[in-house]
Amino acid sequence: MPDEKRLEEMKIVNLIENTEGVGGCVPAHGLSFYMETGSHKLLVDLGPSGETLRNALRLGIDLGRVDTVVLSHGHYDHSGGIMPFTGLNDQAKIYMQKTADREYYADDGEDAKGERFRYIGIDKQIPHLHQIVTVDGDFRIDDELELFTVKHRICEVPFTNRRLLIRNGNDFMKDEFRHEQYLVIKASDRRILVSGCAHNGILNIMNSYLEKYKAAPDVVISGFHLMKKTAYTEDERVIIEEMAKKLTQYPTRFITCHCTGMEAYEAMKRIMGKKLEYVHSGENVKVV
Repeated sequence: MPDEKRLEEMKIVNLIENTEGVGGCVPAHGLSFYMETGSHKLLVDLGPSGETLRNALRLGIDLGRVDTVVLSHGHYDHSGGIMPFTGLNDQAKIYMQKTADREYYADDGEDAKGERFRYIGIDKQIPHLHQIVTVDGDFRIDDELELFTVKHRICEVPFTNRRLLIRNGNDFMKDEFRHEQYLVIKASDRRILVSGCAHNGILNIMNSYLEKYKAAPDVVISGFHLMKKTAYTEDERVIIEEMAKKLTQYPTRFITCHCTGMEAYEAMKRIMGKKLEYVHSGENVKVV
């Protein structure tokens, strides 16, 4: 009974994502979750800007009490609120993969209104913050929190990754997302897996989790990086549907948001039913 009570008291709130939610929270292209566990008050990502902090204030959440921040990967829409956050809280440890500070770009195509190759990496000041903890691969924070990474893939990565690049001098190369990491929360006898965008592919992440922990997580919170500005091709629709069918085979609840996009979510929801939910800006995630 005490363990069940502890799990029920766990708090997970979406501070910001792409769609309008509750509490007067402003939506934006980005992602941030606030969580309270048995031992921690933590953040996974900090959205695209200081608006994340203002949403927390609207929700009555005191980010000054946060002790841990996990940066899921090195993109601005997950890290833009970090510098404003450090003005409020300069003690929380911020965990990121050692390659999260590389030169990451998006290819906006030949018809781009501005420069074709757009910088989408993190603020250059972030790696120099005194509270940054850079990790290389899997990392155990404590008995409750662990970070893990994808070592190899057995499935294709999201088709939307094609335009995402890493710059090396004057050359642009495909981003392999070695800078992406995932948080595992151990709460009672339950396991919660938290991802940002699942650039490595949610099926690859689930497979890597199974290899490491020998059982599927109880709850997964993640974007699936399926959103497009243009219409899906027939092949892309098939990929989305097949992904949903494979996820349905897991004994896991999936909560998605942000880069999944509502069209892809609705297509997956038709297949996954109650196993898939969407969390909007300002909403709580129930883990029981």
